[in-house]
Amino acid sequence: MNGISKQTARTSQKGNESLGLFYGLVGVLVFSLTLPASRAAVGAFGAIIVGPGRGLIAAVFATLFLWLKHERWPGRRYFSGFVVIIAGAILGFPLLSAWAMDRVPASHGAVELALLPLATAGVSALRHGERPSWLFWVCSAGGALTVVVYTWFTNLGGVHWADLALLGAVVVVAFAYAEGGRMASNLGGWQVIAWSVLLSTPIVVILLVGDVAWNGTMHIMHASWMAWVGLLYLGIGSQFFGFVAWYMGMGIGGVARVSQMQYLQPFFTLFFSWLLLGEMLTIPTIAAALVVVLWVAVGKKTPIRKETFKVSDR
Repeated sequence: MNGISKQTARTSQKGNESLGLFYGLVGVLVFSLTLPASRAAVGAFGAIIVGPGRGLIAAVFATLFLWLKHERWPGRRYFSGFVVIIAGAILGFPLLSAWAMDRVPASHGAVELALLPLATAGVSALRHGERPSWLFWVCSAGGALTVVVYTWFTNLGGVHWADLALLGAVVVVAFAYAEGGRMASNLGGWQVIAWSVLLSTPIVVILLVGDVAWNGTMHIMHASWMAWVGLLYLGIGSQFFGFVAWYMGMGIGGVARVSQMQYLQPFFTLFFSWLLLGEMLTIPTIAAALVVVLWVAVGKKTPIRKETFKVSDR
């Protein structure tokens, strides 16, 4: 009986990991359009509207979901986690990445953001009790090194001031990803992002009012349809439904393991940058993508010890 119970537990764990990876892949596909959409919209609207402003669009869907599901306020014990998510995923990353997309191509940004899985796994290991094996870190480093070598030999772009903004975006959103994945195991994936965007609304409104007071509304009135599509996608997809899938995936499959899926994101972004913006897609890009997929496949099979997240009722 004991052997059967252990086998059942292992089968259940593998099933959870597969489901978590599936949701993670959906999130990655949604996020992969974030930089191209930002690039299309930021020239017309500016970094404030395209960055934090997208949270106001997401708040509409968050309010609707919370109302339809009759969700109760999650309680003050989650407050610190919401602060981290708001600072990283709703304010910091959108603003820094939007500012950068007004200065460098989306393909350049895609390479910078390839460091996200390693950063997220590192934050999770330090803060939330996940203990990846040494082979996991080898695979993570191999994926990151592949991206570095790819960048070096294809020369997607020189060093720009925007690189610092993108690096900052990686750091702040890694904390938000790890915190959201941790909270999702208790609160639920869509609830985490829904409450986060709703709680951030006062700050977002203040930023938008300040932006309009400073820059006026003429740039908004003359925005192209493509800019509007990009902005709406950022609010609906990148800021809400993408996070719903992403946090659900990390809550089910674990932050460190599901974050590995994000090594695929830069290459999806490069593809969409080529398809939608006409940026270059080369054979080395495809080759590098295949190598990264291999690293992800190996890393996915490495053992990760996970401590169950419990929120104190005190």
